[in-house]
Amino acid sequence: MKASEEESKRFDKALDEFIDLFNNLESDVPVVQFTEEVLEKIEKAMEQYGVEVIEERINKVVEELLSWLELNEEK
Repeated sequence: MKASEEESKRFDKALDEFIDLFNNLESDVPVVQFTEEVLEKIEKAMEQYGVEVIEERINKVVEELLSWLELNEEK
């Protein structure tokens, strides 16, 4: 089925708008910037032990580390 001239224009306009929305998305900035070496080790560990296991362990370690700090709890 061929699109009519009007349908093609509507599609082009919608596509342009979609691309504009995509280009204006905010960047996802990581909370922690790991070194390349650490990232490689995390990736290998995830392959070997699974993503959920490694994410859980990393979260536990970070939580323990942060518990050593005196953080002001503001809500």
